[in-house]
Amino acid sequence: MAIEEPSYEILRTHPDFELRRYGPTLVAETRVSGNFEGVGNQAFRRLAGFIFGDNASGEKIEMTAPVIQQPLSAQDGPDAAPAEPQGDYVLSFVMPRRFSAESLPAPKDPAIDIRSAPPRTLAARRYSGRWTWENYRRNESLLLEAVRAAGLTPIGHTLYARYNAPFTPWFLRRNEVLVEVRDPGRE
Repeated sequence: MAIEEPSYEILRTHPDFELRRYGPTLVAETRVSGNFEGVGNQAFRRLAGFIFGDNASGEKIEMTAPVIQQPLSAQDGPDAAPAEPQGDYVLSFVMPRRFSAESLPAPKDPAIDIRSAPPRTLAARRYSGRWTWENYRRNESLLLEAVRAAGLTPIGHTLYARYNAPFTPWFLRRNEVLVEVRDPGRE
């Protein structure tokens, strides 16, 4: 059974990351506070309820990958992620392509927002391993360093993307850290 993922075009492959162009996407997202490794459970249950039928029409919506987690901070920019795993996060499910903003059922839970994300260029670093703060931060650092070394400018906060179910052995998990970059083809 294949799980739908957002489509993208690989613009360039660098030794430590891929430069990808994503099209527009529709996401269901929720904001949570807590520990990096624990907020996923709270937010996942909330978002899963929405796609399992807790919405205005009672419609079940297919699960997609990845689940995206974004740390927030009072500052802005790619280096502004909190230095500690405790904080505020936005977790998102990308909605299947068959939906538009008009056709997606409205969530019953007021803590869930539906948002259209515009096309964007992201640098993506893929890695395996456990879903830990340390693993995320180490790969985030490597990504940001490689992006800058390639002459690209990161913008906004980094995103943490998880592609596998929790029961997947840690060494088989697909994780990515992504950051939006100023689109080199549009400057």
